[in-house]
Amino acid sequence: MRSCVLLPLFAASVAYARQLTVYNGCPFTIWPAMFTDLNVGSAVPSFPNGWEAPAFSHVSFFVPDNWKAGRIWVGISHQARRNCNFNDPNPATQCADGGCNGGLVCDSHTGTGIPPTSLAEFTLSGDNGHNDFYDVSLVSGYNLPVRIDTNQGCPVAGCFVDLGPNCPAPLKGPFDSTGFPVGCKSACLIDPNPGNSTNCCTGAHSTPTTCPSSGVQFFDYFKSNCPKASAYAFDQATFNCDTQLQADYIVSFCAGPPQ
Repeated sequence: MRSCVLLPLFAASVAYARQLTVYNGCPFTIWPAMFTDLNVGSAVPSFPNGWEAPAFSHVSFFVPDNWKAGRIWVGISHQARRNCNFNDPNPATQCADGGCNGGLVCDSHTGTGIPPTSLAEFTLSGDNGHNDFYDVSLVSGYNLPVRIDTNQGCPVAGCFVDLGPNCPAPLKGPFDSTGFPVGCKSACLIDPNPGNSTNCCTGAHSTPTTCPSSGVQFFDYFKSNCPKASAYAFDQATFNCDTQLQADYIVSFCAGPPQ
């Protein structure tokens, strides 16, 4: 794979202990984005919150050993298939999905992505410092296949197939200028009452008991195709890696299943 950026390791006092590599395995340019929930933790990666990734390129940078509630996703096009227009300040229209406040570099406080987006999520040194937790989430819908690998042989998380073309009709879209579906929405995104819904696990349905997967429309479509990804709010598809291993992580878009 072709490298775009490789940052030097910072001084040990900065505590940037893990290397994170983001690889674009797609045959077109994408715009990865990153967000850290500062309500959960203040440690942030040593890299901008958004960048352009040409086809088959990767970037490697360092993240804190205690990075909490971090997520990575990609923005894809509303025209010419994969072109985001960052002259458009509206996150809902600057890309077909995945746009954010701030444009190319997502705002550190309000820069979450506009769904549907496939998410790679991380909490490092969780469980009182014993385990890293990571998952690929389709809770906000899907827009590209994504896989998480480690350099320590820990479990692979991911959704390895394109869910767009066979997406159930009510969920299919948005579409590019040729009519090709570049996303597949979650049932929550089309629910008429998202504040009290089994599809969203909200209101009276905000616990695992009151929001079983059987009550979530189209759950089986996502889960049968992507069993190693979280398909709704209480899906148990989070993986862990012993923090003592100090694993480095690789997030790959448009990558197939591990061989």
